[in-house]
Amino acid sequence: MSKILQSCLTLGAVLLLSKDAIAAERVIFRYKILQESVSVPELATFAETGQASPDLQTYFRLSGQKPETVRQTLTRPIKVNPIVLDRVLNSPVGNTVLDQLGKAIQTPKGGAERQALRGALAVSASDGRLTVLEILQNYPTQEVVVDGDRIEEAYRQLNQFVDRVRNPLDRLLR
Repeated sequence: MSKILQSCLTLGAVLLLSKDAIAAERVIFRYKILQESVSVPELATFAETGQASPDLQTYFRLSGQKPETVRQTLTRPIKVNPIVLDRVLNSPVGNTVLDQLGKAIQTPKGGAERQALRGALAVSASDGRLTVLEILQNYPTQEVVVDGDRIEEAYRQLNQFVDRVRNPLDRLLR
């Protein structure tokens, strides 16, 4: 019982602190040698409406990325139990997953991806689901770097990880 209480308190502290914390203002997309910086609101508008800004259109054209594929990756929700996610992310298995995700979603200077992602995931999952867009919006640095070559794979890894955590718990709760 005390571990559940500890996880709840940790999650609560993250949620309370996140309102005053730094959140990403810009997303830097990298694809091979290309790099394009867009504002988080600009990216959110694209995710919601499908309308890409001139900067995003240029990035898509030069990188060969399909806008609809990027949009789906940003907005596909993953159902998650926020307390379980918090507990698992603070384990050796969670650290491995965070390190893998850190190859696709990074701090601008590199380093501390594990901590930044853990915080962004915890805040994003507070409503029982998360999306890549929410992770980017809640990333605790002013800028976040997204590797265009790896973001789709990162989404798949995160979804598989959450499924592995969720499925055994669903069986236990039945």
